[in-house]
Amino acid sequence: MLKQAMAQNGLIAILRGLRPEESVAIGEVLYDAGFRIIEVPLNSPQPYDSIRLLRNTLPADCLIGAGTVLSAEHVQQVKAAGGQLIVMPHSDPAVLKAAKEAGLYLAPGVVTPTEAFAALVAGADVLKLFPAESLTPAVVKALLAVLPKGTALVPVGGISPDNMHAFLDAGVAGFGLGSGLFKPGMTVQQVADNAKAYVQAWQSLKG
Repeated sequence: MLKQAMAQNGLIAILRGLRPEESVAIGEVLYDAGFRIIEVPLNSPQPYDSIRLLRNTLPADCLIGAGTVLSAEHVQQVKAAGGQLIVMPHSDPAVLKAAKEAGLYLAPGVVTPTEAFAALVAGADVLKLFPAESLTPAVVKALLAVLPKGTALVPVGGISPDNMHAFLDAGVAGFGLGSGLFKPGMTVQQVADNAKAYVQAWQSLKG
């Protein structure tokens, strides 16, 4: 399902700071814009409630996950809330193991080749390249040149509709979108407008 979602739209919505009472409305405009992977970081208010609401509301072809997952206990709580994807800023082996044992999709954070290869051996489905602001497309291209063919590398951090093309040319599979898409205090309409701009840029570059 993760591969299908990424193939349909490689943009991942990172909703840090999302509140449960706004989660359904935000989730619906993202889905309508074309997003098929939505992540609620666990340092958001009542994140498990938002994950549960999104999973119970949005169509089955939309993957709901959690970000900033830092412990094996968090993995179990995400699964209990209906989450399907574990996203991490790092590659803690205990969290990797817990996610795979729970049958969840896994996107650990990596920067170096050593981290990337270790994460793949541990069962990572997607590699989250974080923080992307510190890396150039040339570095990304070099990294992909040595990783197994077909490795899904997803830059996160500082991605805008204007800088996506260089990373796509380097071979990335998609992008994680944070404050450029959503941040606390934005209206549903603002998020809808941001989502539309990102999806249009993605479609024009991939078309």
